[in-house]
Amino acid sequence: MGRYTNPKCRLCRREGEKLFLKGDRCYKRSCALSGNASLPGERPKKRRSRMSRYRVQLREKQKVRRIYGVGERQFRNYMEQAKRKKGITGDILLAILEKRLDNIVYRCGFASSRAQARQLIVHGHFGRNGRSLDIPSTILNEGDTIAVKKGRRDRVKDIVEANKERQIPNWMEKNLETMECQVVAPPNVEEIGYTIATNLIVEFYSR
Repeated sequence: MGRYTNPKCRLCRREGEKLFLKGDRCYKRSCALSGNASLPGERPKKRRSRMSRYRVQLREKQKVRRIYGVGERQFRNYMEQAKRKKGITGDILLAILEKRLDNIVYRCGFASSRAQARQLIVHGHFGRNGRSLDIPSTILNEGDTIAVKKGRRDRVKDIVEANKERQIPNWMEKNLETMECQVVAPPNVEEIGYTIATNLIVEFYSR
């Protein structure tokens, strides 16, 4: 996927809500959405035009893509995978996204954002089940353990320390001393922390 290099705050302004793309800054007053932010490239409007059904579906799909940092082709592939499995397609889609390596590194508190998690993974700081892994999009399975490599712990200890208080989902277990995190159960979409209308995304790809 092409890497997005423009200001990330523009993405939050585009969706009209915080997507927490910049780590701690999203919780501070310096966040672009702390005030009355307008859409990128537009002046503030007293009244916004009513959105069509298609536009509502598109915005919801784009919001989820931007939260997880996934390209359109890859996101469409995840949707196709979700459709082939039994269950609620939207929930399965979110579960697949939650099991991405970069998301799990972020959820564990080993990175301040998913973007930073991807950078650390590509630079070879993490391993899965004792083997080196540098592909952020890798889907982890129940029972898999990720860990900061012993020789890389000094390089990431400040990041881990800064995020040690982050509450992790119940489907994960973390050992802060060894800088390890294990997937112990299937992801629970109710713990995602975002309001996502997955039915709109399913409708978008069912047109």
